[in-house]
Amino acid sequence: MARVYVSSVINAPASKVWARVRDFNGLPNWHPGIAESRIENGEPADKVGCVRAFALRNGDRLREKLLGLSDFDMLCTYSILDSPMPLTNYVASLRLTPVTDQDRTFIEWSADFDCAPELEAELVSGVGGNVFQTGFDALNRAFGA
Repeated sequence: MARVYVSSVINAPASKVWARVRDFNGLPNWHPGIAESRIENGEPADKVGCVRAFALRNGDRLREKLLGLSDFDMLCTYSILDSPMPLTNYVASLRLTPVTDQDRTFIEWSADFDCAPELEAELVSGVGGNVFQTGFDALNRAFGA
């Protein structure tokens, strides 16, 4: 099983960062790689079990299922249902932790998935850099860093 883990510090209070990222349908509002998103069947975006269908700016389409959402823990967990990437059993979590020093946010995004051994390094690097770190960089820009 492959594992991706990326973390960063956002120069904004955790409550403000969480307000931006907790919306399971809100990726286009903060991640530059996402062109559009919708929740299938008109379900609420914070209902565990809802499915988001979204398009990347390059035209690729994905579907992901919300597995858990905790405002108390500032944690979102989801799985990929359909993706053009050659991987299976993908489960990811995005977690925020308040940093009391200067009222900042520690943010971490991790994923576990299965893939062919010869693709693991490329997929780990791509997800970590093009998805997770790109999202963190965009959040830092959005909050004035």
